[in-house]
Amino acid sequence: MRLLLVEDDHRTADYIVRGLTEAGHVCDLLRNGHDGLFAATSGGYDVIVADRMIPGLDGLSMVKAVRAAGVRTPAIFLTSVGGIDDRVEGLEAGGDDYLVKPFAFSELLARINALGRRPAAQEQKTVLRVADLEMDLIMRRVVRQGHPIDLQPREFSLLEVLMRGEGRVITRTMLLERVWDFHFDPKTSVVETHISRLRTKVDKPFGTQLIHTIRNTGYSLHAPLSQ
Repeated sequence: MRLLLVEDDHRTADYIVRGLTEAGHVCDLLRNGHDGLFAATSGGYDVIVADRMIPGLDGLSMVKAVRAAGVRTPAIFLTSVGGIDDRVEGLEAGGDDYLVKPFAFSELLARINALGRRPAAQEQKTVLRVADLEMDLIMRRVVRQGHPIDLQPREFSLLEVLMRGEGRVITRTMLLERVWDFHFDPKTSVVETHISRLRTKVDKPFGTQLIHTIRNTGYSLHAPLSQ
C-alpha cells in the first residue's frame, strides 16, 4: 500500500517508516499538518497515519479538513493522550482508528492492514485535467489541444504534482520533497531548470500559459484567468 505518515518526532517517524518499508509498503513522511493536508488531498494514499500533536496544523484539524475536502482515505491517529473523551474526539474528527503511544509496531501494522482491506470509499482519479491539458496517469500520457507532449519521468512527476494542486501555490520545498524526495535544500537550481523545461513543452507551443511563478514562493498551475 501507499501510506502517508505525518509525524514530527524523528525517532518515532524513522521507526515507523523503517518498519512499514520492511513490510513492503511505500511510506511518504511529512513533518507538519499543512504539508500533510496538501498531500492527503492530492495523492492517492491507501491509509493516513497522523500524530495528533504536529506543528502547523494539528492532527485533528488536518483530518477534519481532509474529510471536508471529500477525501475518505482511512486515517489512524497516534497520540500520547489515551482518555475515552480524546478517542471519541478523534473518531468524530473523521479518524477511523486510534493508537496510544507507546505502541507495538506489530499492532500498528495490523491496524493499517485492516484498514487497507476495506473497500475503497471513492475511486481515485486516473485522468487529471486543467483547461486544455490532460494527463492520463495509467497510460503515462500528456496531451494538450489534442497534441501529445513527450515528458521525461521527472518532468511527468513534476507536472502531476502541479496538476493535482490546481490553483494552489506549490512551494519549491514541496516540489523538492514530492518529486526528488529531498528533505533538505540541495542548493541547486534543479526545480527552476525542470520548470523551465516543462514550460517549453507544456506552455510555449500553445500560446496560453498554465504554469505561473509565484514570486519568492513557488509555482501554481491553473487555467487563464478570465478578463
